[in-house]
Amino acid sequence: MQPPVKSGPRYNNFIQVDKVRVIDGEGENLGVMYTREAIEQAAEVGLDLVEVSPNADPPVCKFLDVGKYRYEAQKKANAQRKTQKTQELKEIKMRPNIDDHDYDVKMRNVNKFIENGDKVKLTLRFRGRELSHQELGMNLLKRVQEDVEEIAKVEAYPRMEGRQMLMVLAPK
Repeated sequence: MQPPVKSGPRYNNFIQVDKVRVIDGEGENLGVMYTREAIEQAAEVGLDLVEVSPNADPPVCKFLDVGKYRYEAQKKANAQRKTQKTQELKEIKMRPNIDDHDYDVKMRNVNKFIENGDKVKLTLRFRGRELSHQELGMNLLKRVQEDVEEIAKVEAYPRMEGRQMLMVLAPK
């Protein structure tokens, strides 16, 4: 008995079940047959018996070229990885007594990040006496929340962490 293949589908002698449902190279269903018999038929046409659906009962096997099958599966996985968009977490830092123009610039960045599909972490830093006026920070974060209501939802509501108040926004 040979050790199982480490990656990819099982094929030929690595298939451990007695009976399999077989599909030939043209896609014709040959029905359920013994694995040995199916391997011999595949060898006659110069192909391998490849397990394409191992969880079915009985497992579904197809007459294929194993190398070509693996290569195409790898190409498909690479193409999916290429088109996949990873979501980043962008951070915007503010102070509780931010000026209107500065606020507008920060909000422009927040909108840009959210339109690109990234999450935005808003950090409000309190210094000195500002810490005793946390309601100013809460009001500012509520204002941000109202301004981005159409394009974003609040993922983590405002909370204090030491001298900072944090809120996370995610695109809708």
